[in-house]
Amino acid sequence: MLPIVLLSVFGIVNLFLGFLRSNRALLPFVLVVLALVFGLNLLDWNHAGSLGGLFDSPYISQMLTVDNYSVAFSGIVLLTALLLVPFSNSYVAAGEPNLAEYYSLLLFSLVGAIMMVSYNHLIMLFVGIEILSISMYCLAGSNKRDVRSNEAALKYFLQGAFATGILLFGIALLYGATGTFQLSEVATAIAAPANQTLLPMLYVGVLMMVIGIGFKVSAAPFHFWTPDVYEGTPTFFTAFMSTVVKTAGFAAFLKLLVVALPAASPVWLPTIAAMCVLTLLLGNIGAAVQTSAKRMLAYSSVSHAGYLLLGLVAGQGQLSGPAAQGIFFYSLAYSVATVAAFGVLKLVSDQRQREDYAGLAGLARTNPLLAFVLTVAMLSLGGIPLTGGFFGKFFIFMAVAPVNIWLVVFAVVMSMVGIYYYLRPVIAMYLRPAEPGNEAPIVVDGFQSFTLVLLAAITLVLGILPGFLSGLL
Repeated sequence: MLPIVLLSVFGIVNLFLGFLRSNRALLPFVLVVLALVFGLNLLDWNHAGSLGGLFDSPYISQMLTVDNYSVAFSGIVLLTALLLVPFSNSYVAAGEPNLAEYYSLLLFSLVGAIMMVSYNHLIMLFVGIEILSISMYCLAGSNKRDVRSNEAALKYFLQGAFATGILLFGIALLYGATGTFQLSEVATAIAAPANQTLLPMLYVGVLMMVIGIGFKVSAAPFHFWTPDVYEGTPTFFTAFMSTVVKTAGFAAFLKLLVVALPAASPVWLPTIAAMCVLTLLLGNIGAAVQTSAKRMLAYSSVSHAGYLLLGLVAGQGQLSGPAAQGIFFYSLAYSVATVAAFGVLKLVSDQRQREDYAGLAGLARTNPLLAFVLTVAMLSLGGIPLTGGFFGKFFIFMAVAPVNIWLVVFAVVMSMVGIYYYLRPVIAMYLRPAEPGNEAPIVVDGFQSFTLVLLAAITLVLGILPGFLSGLL
C-alpha cells in the first residue's frame, strides 16, 4: 500500500515541478522517488504492512493484499523503471516541454502495475489494468509531431478499449456465476456442487477474461497491435511498455488462474496451451523476417509472452510453486535484458536516426561498450548459457515438463529460431562496417554508461549465480 500512496503523491508533486524554468531537476527527482519506493517495497518482505501496522495487509476491504508474491513482482516493475529512466536524458537535454507530464504518467502507470500484482478482488484488477493502460495510451502518442506515434496511440487505444470491454464483461459473467469478486471466494463458489448449473456462464466469463488479459500481455492471436504500436511509440516508452506492462500482466494472470480459477482449469488450460503455441510460432517467425531492430524487438516481446504462457500452463498449485518461481525469474531476466537492448537502440537512433540493423553496423568500433551491452542483452533474450535468459527459460521448462512435455519440445525448437534473429544485431555491430555518415561515436554520458554496465552485470550475475533468486518465492 505504501508504494501506491507514495507513487501517487510524488506523481502529483512532479507535475508542479514542471512549472520550473528548467526541467533538469525532474530526472534526479524521479530517480530518487523510484529508489525510495523500491526500498520501502522491499521492507514488506516477510512483513506484510510496514510502518508499525499503518498499512497492514489486507486493506481496502481486502481488495488488495501485500505478501511476498506482490512484493517480488512489484520489485521487478520498480527496478525496471529505475534502470530505464536514465535513458530519458535526451528529453532533458532537448528541453522537452512535457517532460514533467511524461514522468508523472510513468509514476501513475506504476501504481496500476502494483495494483495488478497485489489485487485480491476482480474490480481492483480492472482498476489497476486501466490505470496502467490509459497511461500507456497517452505515452504511445507523446510525440505529437510524428505520424507513427499518432497512429500507434490510436491503434493501441481503440483495440485496448475493445479488449477492456471484453475483460469487464468476463468479470461480470464470473460474478454472475459465483456471486463474488474476491479471488478465494470465487474459487470456493466454483468448486461448490450447487453451482454446477451455472458452468456455461462461468466458462464464457473465464474465456473472456483470458482474452482481455491476453491482449494486454501481447499473446497471440491478440497481439496484432504490438508491432505497429511498439514501432510508432517513442523508444523510451516502448521499453517501458514491453517490460513493466508484461511483468504486471503475467503476475496478475497467474494469480487469477492459481487463486481464483483452479477448478476451472478444464476450460482455461487448453486455451492457454493453444495460445502458447500460437504466440511462440507467430512471435518467433515474425521476428525472424524483420529488417528493423525495433520491430524485431516488438515481435520478440510477443515470443517471450509465449514462454511466459508456458509458466501459466504449469500454474496449478500455489503462488510459491515452480511455475511462479519460473515466471518471476524469467520476468526479471527478460526485463533487464530488454531495458539494455532498448537503451542502446535509443542512444543509437537518437544520433543516427535509424532503427534498422544497418544503423547498428560498425558499433563495435565506434562504441565498444554499447556493442558489448547489446550483445549481452541479445544473448540473454536468446537464452544462451551464462546469461539470465538461459536460466529463465530453464526454470520455465522444468516447471512445465511434468505437465506437458510436448509444449517444452516445441518451445525449445522456437528458441533455436530466436537465436537466429538475436544474432543479427551482433553480426551487424561486429562484422559490418559503419554506414557512410555513421562513423562518429555515439555520445553517451557517464550515468548512462554506468546504467548500461549495471544492466549487463545483472544479466551475467543472473546467468552465473541463479540460485540467489531462483527460490525467492
